[in-house]
Amino acid sequence: MSTKPRQFASIDELQTYLLSYAKERDWEQFHAPKNLVMALSVEVAELTEHFQWLSEEQSKTLAPDKLAEVTAEMADVFMYLARLAQVLDVDILAACAAKSEDNEQRYPPDKVRGSAKKYSEY
Repeated sequence: MSTKPRQFASIDELQTYLLSYAKERDWEQFHAPKNLVMALSVEVAELTEHFQWLSEEQSKTLAPDKLAEVTAEMADVFMYLARLAQVLDVDILAACAAKSEDNEQRYPPDKVRGSAKKYSEY
């Protein structure tokens, strides 16, 4: 008998799971924002490590086993970020919407097309 893999239909559902996971292990005491940010930083570094020394082309064509490892690290990053948003009571989707509007203003296509310059450089 095979079991269906867990799936989350929303960030709220993921955050509910993460809170339950932490409570079951009595880990809420360790989930202060500063600790979550440090853990997030570590996970981002672990994700970065997979790409260190790869050429640009190699980074686009990861072998299946390497992609599986990268996928797991991406999940770690996303879960820590989701937990941080939950602890700080930040609606991460609303924050992304606001930031995307800000980016639209900072990086108008007619000024930045094909350029990697920061908005303050043009």
